[in-house]
Amino acid sequence: MTSRDLVEEMDGVPMNDTSPLPVLPAVASRLLTAEQFQRLADVPPEIEWFANLGNKATRRAYENALGDFMKFTGIVKPEEFRGVTRAHVIAWRDDLVQRALSGMTVRHRLAALSSLFESLCEKNAVTHNPVKGVKRPPVECYEGKTPALGDHQARKLLDAPDGASIKGKRDRALLATLLYHALRREELCRLKVKDFKHERRGVPHLKVFGKGGKIRYVPLHPAASGLIGDYLEIAGHGADDAGALFRPLRNNCTTGGLERAITPDAVYKLVRQYSTALGFAIGAHALRATAATNALDHQADIAKVQEWLGHANIATTRIYDHRKTRPEDSPTFKVAY
Repeated sequence: MTSRDLVEEMDGVPMNDTSPLPVLPAVASRLLTAEQFQRLADVPPEIEWFANLGNKATRRAYENALGDFMKFTGIVKPEEFRGVTRAHVIAWRDDLVQRALSGMTVRHRLAALSSLFESLCEKNAVTHNPVKGVKRPPVECYEGKTPALGDHQARKLLDAPDGASIKGKRDRALLATLLYHALRREELCRLKVKDFKHERRGVPHLKVFGKGGKIRYVPLHPAASGLIGDYLEIAGHGADDAGALFRPLRNNCTTGGLERAITPDAVYKLVRQYSTALGFAIGAHALRATAATNALDHQADIAKVQEWLGHANIATTRIYDHRKTRPEDSPTFKVAY
């Protein structure tokens, strides 16, 4: 079979030399000018890779990492990345270590650079990834890094807001949503009113938009459901299905008014304020660790907890498993004289 025979087989309809060329459908109007079309065609793959990063936090972290590498190496143009060798990467790694950056920070920056070169390899812009084979600095064990509250502390935190005010009702509902469902701050801030009203097999669920655009459905805890209902009733936006579930209390017309969602930074400050007043200053992420630890303490299957947390790798879930570090289980308390 000749190459032409193969083409004919793939096309499904044999063609002879006199066959007319297929006519493309006419386009009424083009949105891109010829100049814009050519400019996009000429975009370097390095810029294309960065533009394709969807997560804002990832973009920010990668931008910081690559900016640091460019400053170290003197790279100005995107195309200059193609001349980078493993020696350049090793020199940069050693400089990061000498600046007393943590092992995890160094690893994250190397991972960002490696991600760029993996993309360039796919585009055939470079022959190999120079970051591969570069030794990463050791890091401390993750276990126990994020503090988890005890049950008595979690109950105090849930009761801390004033339940009579709209702010208190919102804050109680917000804290309950974090403590009973182990959501990330960003996931909580993305919740719409309609995401609180889902049912699956007759059981109320939260529709959670997680990292990487992944969606998961988390059964709604009855305690949290009641507190959210109380908050929506007094706040008055329970019928605004497309609006944000948790909102700031002050109206600011320049940033979208009361329809906008509370920010992750505001959630952090809220948790920090209440916990500090109770004598244990923590951030919002500690509530995620608390929920995961509590579920595991009560015999929840770790694979189910992994799915519940939205982790791609169960190794990440094990970071939240604080069962081995419970003080009451320490041999210290087994010593008797």
